[in-house]
Amino acid sequence: MSERLLELLGADRGIVCAVGAGGKKTTLYALANAHPGRVAVTATVFMTAFSRRLGAYRLITEEPDLPATVAATGEHRRVAYARPSEKPGRVAGAPPDVIGDCHRQGAFDLTLVKADGARMRAIKAPAPDEPVIPESATTVLCIVSAAAIGEPLDERIAHRPERIEAVTGLRAGDPITPGAVGRLLSANNGGLQGIPDQASVIAVINAVDDADRRALAREAARAALQHGGDRIARVVLTCHRDGQNPVLEAVERE
Repeated sequence: MSERLLELLGADRGIVCAVGAGGKKTTLYALANAHPGRVAVTATVFMTAFSRRLGAYRLITEEPDLPATVAATGEHRRVAYARPSEKPGRVAGAPPDVIGDCHRQGAFDLTLVKADGARMRAIKAPAPDEPVIPESATTVLCIVSAAAIGEPLDERIAHRPERIEAVTGLRAGDPITPGAVGRLLSANNGGLQGIPDQASVIAVINAVDDADRRALAREAARAALQHGGDRIARVVLTCHRDGQNPVLEAVERE
């Protein structure tokens, strides 16, 4: 299970960022728990404090030389680092331009980065200044929840529904179709926005909790591959509900 998850999500090594909505932190934590080597977990944006279930040494600091400070944690196999936040239960993101140095100086096999926020919604489109992806990123995971498919486009299910309208052509209140999800994942002003040219892109449709959702997720995956050209390497369908193997299947370009 661990090897397949790491392989399909391009997370056996390097700097892996998660963007989108509907499972970023869950996916990153699953990757951290699956990897056998030295792993860092961080963010470039505000996020909830690192959970103890991550089992990581937590480094929350304003030290100006962050790479050296992170490198000094060498006795720990798993490290979660960020800057402090004035908001209770939150941490602030690390500067994106130093994450590559933290990765190298800390001798990490894998660094996992939460690179935007979604306010606990199932689907989102980025604002003009999102996501915040380090130039050193090797893989970017574009995530959406299958729970959004079939739901009306509104603020209950979507973060920035007006941006989703602009990307997909949906209107407020319209049901979110698999085709619209595919267009969102593959759009330059949607799932592909702000991704460095050298980074591999893997789309993830999460919360595929039953057979009906799986059929709809497959349809969305095929649409994403069709519209995304060669930019999206594959679409992976996942479900973390039972705590076992989260990978259901990988949809590849035909």
